[in-house]
Amino acid sequence: MNTAAAAAKPADQVDALIKSIRIPPRPSLLADLQRELAASSPSPEAIARIVASDVGMSGALLKLANSPFYGGRRAQSIEQAILFLGINQVASLMTGLLARHAIPAAGAALANFWDLSTRRAQAMAFLSRRLRVGAPDVAHTFGLFCDTGVPLLMERFPDYGATFAAATAERELPFTALEEARHNTSHAAVGCLLARTWGLSGDIAWAILHHHDYTVLDDPATEKGLGALVALSLLAERAISKYLAHAESLEWNKGGARACAWLGLSEDETVELLDDMHEAFHDDR
Repeated sequence: MNTAAAAAKPADQVDALIKSIRIPPRPSLLADLQRELAASSPSPEAIARIVASDVGMSGALLKLANSPFYGGRRAQSIEQAILFLGINQVASLMTGLLARHAIPAAGAALANFWDLSTRRAQAMAFLSRRLRVGAPDVAHTFGLFCDTGVPLLMERFPDYGATFAAATAERELPFTALEEARHNTSHAAVGCLLARTWGLSGDIAWAILHHHDYTVLDDPATEKGLGALVALSLLAERAISKYLAHAESLEWNKGGARACAWLGLSEDETVELLDDMHEAFHDDR
């Protein structure tokens, strides 16, 4: 749990805290999928069989595959979805669907958690393709998982709901600063641990850990993949806020200018991208 607050605590206290947070085990379907993807020549037929073994997953995957965010083509079967989207994107979508089942987001504070996570993932994949920054499937998976620590902390700490509300309203400090001050950890650290437990790539886990640390966008030593995911997540956050008719996005206020500078976007280009995502969100309803 690599956070400044945790580093200041004795190792045994940090270990005890980590062990007290319930990290859901990796779903068996995900393990099967990852084994096939790790093969020298992953088989689309084998992946189709894995997906088709769960009726709910199959239906949800087809619905996502036919979304305007993925080209709007009409896949009639899992095999067609794999053909249209590619193996890696299908694996990313499946991973997100399994996460939704494994990590319940209960309570009023989390009523729209997975809907927002799905929109963020869609927006990030859209931006990755449009800007040709990184791999769309990696951006999609990161978008789904970057806030998964929130429901896990909500489950662990009875007072985390108040912390989450206060951090959401914080205008200057990083979102994770209040979490670390009150709970000696953050949703970014817990999400990183979940990503590692589930066998997601190190790049995704590292980006989850740092996704509220916008100073990485100022540091020339920041690895390109990490900077891309942090920058794209800020653009996605702004697009979602606009779609939901929020007056402002506090996270965008904190890091938006840095994200645009990192991506080399002008103000006009940013506005055009946000408008295109807004239209895609409406088409996807």
